[in-house]
Amino acid sequence: MNAVATALSERQIEQFRQDGYLIIRAMVPMQQCRHMAAVAIAHLRQAVPPLEYEAQVGYPGAPASLDAPGGRTIRRLRSAYQRDASFAQWASDPDLVAKLAVLLGENVCLTQAHHNCIMTKHPDFGTATGWHRDIRYWSFARPDLISVWLALDHEHAGNGALRFIPGSHQLQIAPDRLDELDFLKPGHPENQALFAQGVTPELQQGDVVFFHSGVFHAAGRNAAASTKLSAVFAYHGCSNTPCPGTRTAAYESVHLGK
Repeated sequence: MNAVATALSERQIEQFRQDGYLIIRAMVPMQQCRHMAAVAIAHLRQAVPPLEYEAQVGYPGAPASLDAPGGRTIRRLRSAYQRDASFAQWASDPDLVAKLAVLLGENVCLTQAHHNCIMTKHPDFGTATGWHRDIRYWSFARPDLISVWLALDHEHAGNGALRFIPGSHQLQIAPDRLDELDFLKPGHPENQALFAQGVTPELQQGDVVFFHSGVFHAAGRNAAASTKLSAVFAYHGCSNTPCPGTRTAAYESVHLGK
């Protein structure tokens, strides 16, 4: 990728502020995506640790244990930044970092404690993810982080693509609308009205989504024939430090500058 940073337009900045997410089409070249996907597939086949299995997530419909059918279906290849140079290269790409600096308004750090993974969605045992905000389990001085999702292949409603509720990062949600894991309760009438506003952007290989840590998002099951792969990293402004004594603070952030 060209090392010369490309600025975001005022329209793109306003769209991110208004909707809570922004899609940059064809940001990553096809060859680079194919290489990362090939590494991910090889690591899935070899079960290269660290990993997260579907049975460990505990979402509705997930296998009950590692020994149950599908229990060892890999949901995430963790520690992507350290896993292979191709992922670290993308996560610290100068153009990516420059865009993040514009949106965050300061120098950029990559958190190694959250996301930092290759997210997979398998056809048979890849469970759906309910409506949630990432900041629910992240511990920073301010709830202002940005996740960056790179589609390593085609993502659509049929294979479990991301869904967003535009503008939901600006909403105040009453506690009774959330379950014990801070997911929006499916049966709550106010939540159902909110779900109706959800959109499922179709992504092509190389498309990148920037989304605020406070925007509600979800993903369905994969009804296609092949496993879906996405590289996901999360970033914060360097002045937005992890809260001491938390899991967030247990992993050192990577200072990337502008």
